[in-house]
Amino acid sequence: MTKQTKKQPRKESTDQEEIVTFHYDKVDDFSTWFTEINKRAELSDQRYGVKGLVVFRAWTTVTLKIMYRLLEEDLERHGHLPVIFPALVPESNLIKEAQHVEGFAPEVFWCTRSGADNIFEEPLALRPTSESAIYPLYALWIRSWRDLPFKRYQSVAIWRYDTKMTRPFLRGREFYWIEAHNVFATAKDAEDQVLEDLAITKNFVEGHLAIPIIVLIRPQWDKFPGAVYTVAGESILPNGRFIQNSTSHMLGDNFARAYNVKFVDENEEEQYAQQTCFGPGISRMYGGLIIMHGDDDGLIFPFSLAPIQVVIIPIPKKGAKKAVEERCKELEAKLRKAGFRVYFDNTEKRPGDKYYHWEMRGVPLRLEIGNREVQDNTATIFRRDLRTRETSSVDNLTKTVKKTGNVITKELWRRAKTHFDNSFQNADTFEEICEIINQNKAARINFCTLEMKGLECAEKIKEATGADIRGVKLGEDEKPWGSCPMCGEPATVVAYVGKSY
Repeated sequence: MTKQTKKQPRKESTDQEEIVTFHYDKVDDFSTWFTEINKRAELSDQRYGVKGLVVFRAWTTVTLKIMYRLLEEDLERHGHLPVIFPALVPESNLIKEAQHVEGFAPEVFWCTRSGADNIFEEPLALRPTSESAIYPLYALWIRSWRDLPFKRYQSVAIWRYDTKMTRPFLRGREFYWIEAHNVFATAKDAEDQVLEDLAITKNFVEGHLAIPIIVLIRPQWDKFPGAVYTVAGESILPNGRFIQNSTSHMLGDNFARAYNVKFVDENEEEQYAQQTCFGPGISRMYGGLIIMHGDDDGLIFPFSLAPIQVVIIPIPKKGAKKAVEERCKELEAKLRKAGFRVYFDNTEKRPGDKYYHWEMRGVPLRLEIGNREVQDNTATIFRRDLRTRETSSVDNLTKTVKKTGNVITKELWRRAKTHFDNSFQNADTFEEICEIINQNKAARINFCTLEMKGLECAEKIKEATGADIRGVKLGEDEKPWGSCPMCGEPATVVAYVGKSY
């Protein structure tokens, strides 16, 4: 249990006033910080009445819509087309793939009746994921090798009765994501798709969220139920925990055999298809975004994802209110025409209160317009990331905003990359693993095997530290330098160990 962090005053000066605000210690009391960020920045509300189901408020939803759009556009550039499938899945569909059911059965929400006493002949599951909903239709739609590759995606919610402690965005029982389901003629084509999925993840997470990722092949005991193997794009947050941004699964022909997804090849012979599925977790990535870049004073958004990119604050002196407001309106129109998300805060709050309000919410840029700015035909620009001010002429304002917005995202990337590079530490012994995990870092260790016989060693680490074997790096043949610290057997892989959400 964490203790309440004592609030520390922070003075914010303006031309008219000095106000005192409070902030929270993100490093030493993350739980309080995260709770207060959600409440004060109005990100989510947990008072819906069903544990694990969270209301996403407007400030969050605007960014989620931007994230969806960016990922959907990238998927479509890579040949995917959108579909929408029902949320309810017949039980008979769900049980066709035995491993799939075994993996998800404890987490499935079931609908069994309508009204007071109309019991369904067949229970209906709220999709925990959509293989069992989509693949029976793929079996009807796909006939020939000419239909392949067949790449579709949908942007939806899924439901899983997660038994762990829920936390908004990071763990919940309703989860917002995109899922892509793809069909190919050959295993090589399917495996190439897995690599493409990871490139899409990397482009989005590193390019827009400004968060580095590490791509890991999951252990066999932690792969997607029914998959041949699972690969994840993960990040490491400032508290040392891994967060899974996306997973891509090589399904082989396992699901094709269960759901009869076949095609006639060029030799007129019937073949089972090779399949993949890909799941970028929108709501979880959003959680990682606010944790990675936020500071003791609130959120900090990368420029492309901010709900409001520029807020304009008037600071008029007596007798000049109208001129200042007119200039603010002109700048609002100018920036909006240039494609920026901009808001003129003309409320009756004091300027210092407005500063605090928008800094807490992570608006990247603030324009401060007073009598001097009107007279000099300039704007004072406040950067949320560095808490610095600079001056721009009104004539060059559009270019300055664009350039500074890009610089802010680069600065957030620099900070995150520095953290990422310092987050991994080699461990040779069990004691060193424990020490590294206790320091909120990830351990890089020699490990016996990612096959099922390695599970016993993984469970010992988990029991002692709360950390998991996250996997081995994809595409990098890292050579073990010793024996497994748990069983003493010669190591076959270099594995990454850490706590996760």
